Amino acid sequence: MTHRTFLRGAAVIALLATSTLAPQGAGAVQVTAFHQAVAENVSGDDQIAAFYRERGFEPIWTGGTQADLERRTALIEALSMAGHHGLPASKYNAEAILSRMASVRSAYDRGSLEVALTELYLDFARDLQTGVIDNPRRVRAEIVREIPLRETSYYLDGLMSDTPRAFLGALAPQTPEYARLMGAKLRLENTIAHGGWGVTVPSGKFEPGDTGAGVVALRDRLIAMGYLDRTVTARYDASITEAVRLFQENHGLEVDGIAGGSTLDQINTTPQDRLKSVIVAMERERWINMPGGLGQRHILVNLTDFNARIFDDGKLTFETRSVIGHQERDRQTPEFSDEMDHMVINPSWFVPRSIIVGEYLPKLRNNPGAVSHLEIVDSRGRVVGRNQSFARFTERSFPFSMRQRPGPNNALGSVKFMFPNKYNIYLHDTPAKSLFSHEVRTYSHGCVRLNDPHDFAYALLAAQTSDPEGFFQSRLRSGTETRVNLDNPVPVHLIYRTAFTTAKGHTQFRRDIYGRDAEIWDALSAAGVEIGGVRS
Repeated sequence: MTHRTFLRGAAVIALLATSTLAPQGAGAVQVTAFHQAVAENVSGDDQIAAFYRERGFEPIWTGGTQADLERRTALIEALSMAGHHGLPASKYNAEAILSRMASVRSAYDRGSLEVALTELYLDFARDLQTGVIDNPRRVRAEIVREIPLRETSYYLDGLMSDTPRAFLGALAPQTPEYARLMGAKLRLENTIAHGGWGVTVPSGKFEPGDTGAGVVALRDRLIAMGYLDRTVTARYDASITEAVRLFQENHGLEVDGIAGGSTLDQINTTPQDRLKSVIVAMERERWINMPGGLGQRHILVNLTDFNARIFDDGKLTFETRSVIGHQERDRQTPEFSDEMDHMVINPSWFVPRSIIVGEYLPKLRNNPGAVSHLEIVDSRGRVVGRNQSFARFTERSFPFSMRQRPGPNNALGSVKFMFPNKYNIYLHDTPAKSLFSHEVRTYSHGCVRLNDPHDFAYALLAAQTSDPEGFFQSRLRSGTETRVNLDNPVPVHLIYRTAFTTAKGHTQFRRDIYGRDAEIWDALSAAGVEIGGVRS
């Protein structure tokens, strides 16, 4: 007997000794080969072991009761639907489990199967509820979201306290968005099975009045994608123009009805790539499958869509354009959720340390009067004079902070919205209004700039004052930096979706501006997620 085998045996004995199967006199339950197998197989997992110990190592899957039958039937049915959820179906392999069930010849084998079914169930349940990727930060460091993982006891106790089908059916996100994404996935799979959207459109630029083979290819592709009714026109007419405009609107492009470079790139994207975006979006929806939902009132910022929205009771009540972090890795806006608890009207801008040493210190070394719109402040809050040389300081040794006082040219504009977090990310106004007219709006150092910050403030304040505009404007006119607490903090969710849906069920797609979805897809594919039955 090896040392490891001895230790394992000791663990099994300890488990059995603390269970209801332990000898307690003449009426004690006999320890069977089944119980022995269960105890051996759960000895490496404390939570599973505790569950079986409390029920005397009796089965929940492999027994002969009606309840056992219902549980294993519900599990097999759920596993067979894994592919519909964009999960790695081969990982759970319902057919292999059925084959193993049929091959059981002894009580010991049945005990081993019992634990294998429990482990399989837990693996599947966690993947379905909170995602295949349990730590997205390992895929991309900027995804700092805390996944709402549940304890093992949640899944085991829940299975035993509810009807199995009901409990398993409620594990996936119960949101309209998740249901609509599943529908989009099914439609794209059907499109792929029937040959896709046809030939791609040749590169170039097509606009109203044009004719030729390129226009015909564009027409046929728009028909195949459902943006254009069947027609034999070979001219870029009003119907094609309107179809292109609708396509542009659904893909976050400039809506001008002209099929130029960026529009053609999106039109020529394959249904397989669109399906990947939808499957990734479903995985991302699982990452925010929180017990209490996103919040009765919440703020949703989809980074790829360059918009910030307020939802009340599931309905969109306010939206505005946004500017987000630049594509450079150290300036990208991270993904996470937090709670907005106050706003600051007429804010000062305290320059982040990374910007001070990365951008402003080199200028100060050359010219102490550089960036004169900013105050240099010591650790006690005193303004430091510029009549000195800063050339002696390095990035590590520079001992000062930098601040821009409130005013019309302040980098934060007239108001900032705070959900205090260790990433120093918040929503705010900006004097650079021209940036909101751009199609791709990645210009900040990571924070989210709003196009209509005053209206955004009014929408938030309407919950706690009868005259939100008057209240806000009176504080603004004072010119004084003023903190205004929100009576009821509002959850803020910074998300990243290249595929999402509207309330009417239309699927929208956006560009993978930070390249995050491509890396998530690679991780999902490595885990066994497939498209069309073929690993991509």
